Amino acid sequence: MDINISTHTWCIIMAGGLGSRFWPVSSVNCPKQFVDAMGTGRSLLQMTFDRFEKLCQRDHIIVVTGEQYADRVREQVPNLMPWQVLGEPLRRNTAPCIAYAAAIIAQMDPDATIIVSPADHAVFGLDRFVNNLTQALDAVQQHDWIITFGAQPVRPDTSYGYIQFREPSAPLGVKGSEKGEKRSERTNELDDKNLYEVVTFTEKPPLEMARQMIASGEFFWNTGLLVWRLSVLQQAYQDFLPAIADSFLNLTLNTSHSTLEEIYSQCEAISVDHGIMEKAANVHVMAANFGWSDVETWDSLYGVFSHDKFGNAIVNGEVLAYDTRNCVVAVPGNKTIVLDGLDGYIIAASDDTIMVCRRKNEDKIFKFANDADFLLLGIHND
Repeated sequence: MDINISTHTWCIIMAGGLGSRFWPVSSVNCPKQFVDAMGTGRSLLQMTFDRFEKLCQRDHIIVVTGEQYADRVREQVPNLMPWQVLGEPLRRNTAPCIAYAAAIIAQMDPDATIIVSPADHAVFGLDRFVNNLTQALDAVQQHDWIITFGAQPVRPDTSYGYIQFREPSAPLGVKGSEKGEKRSERTNELDDKNLYEVVTFTEKPPLEMARQMIASGEFFWNTGLLVWRLSVLQQAYQDFLPAIADSFLNLTLNTSHSTLEEIYSQCEAISVDHGIMEKAANVHVMAANFGWSDVETWDSLYGVFSHDKFGNAIVNGEVLAYDTRNCVVAVPGNKTIVLDGLDGYIIAASDDTIMVCRRKNEDKIFKFANDADFLLLGIHND
């Protein structure tokens, strides 16, 4: 799909996650975003960067990551300018991360329109993805809106965030008799763009609540994708996160590392959803027409990966499977693994660790990883 790329379109890729639910393939030393989780030969970060090169110039893409991962970003996405990889000295969630990158963009393009995206999600249907993002970019050029993207939920998943939406009504800020006069105009406008008003954000609800949300038909999964003009972003931070705005939005390319460390050490750790999206009145959600998964867990990967005739998702590795069904397998490509008599398991391996776990028990992975760390240190964590 060919589109006209605006010189004012920028992208912030957030690549600071630890991906701990994807152990042992993902680790603190090499988190999920740097792993070929989809078996394509490209890491999730590389696939994300590739997607956004369809929407903006290569030198308009900024990756924000932990400073310990900056070199790994440059290895996986070579030939970037120094300011295109921003290393955070401390993890402070998404609101400071976005503010840091926005400050750099503001120095180079005060008229910027910004897409914000996680680095470790999977997208299926690139043309539809580009088309949706192009629609959102067009909409925020015309209105002072923040647009997020919602994916149609297919199961009551407790590892996702949820967005409650409603049909569009009157323009925000319009009261009284004006509502009736303007409702139709705004409804048509939002419907044309597949947009809805946001009611609430809910992060990782318990299972019964997730079931009720799905049954209501009023919720999307929260993809974490945002589109907004720089000026709207700056105003939102000033309105709802003034301390972060004061600390971050005045950063420059010449800000010293010691100053950056001091800012982060004093900064509130808060997500952009909790800090801004839940409070702002100008937030709209676009129903994503592309396939999406946050690949947050092995089971979510199983749900989106292609299966063989026995329901197995073979992500990586040479696999000989006998009487084996409904498993997800990810082992190094130079390894051959033989499976016999398994049903509903995760079989995952790094160069030095192999995990075999029932899919329904993957909530134990945190304990497995913790115990394995103790084992490597020669400590028995009974």
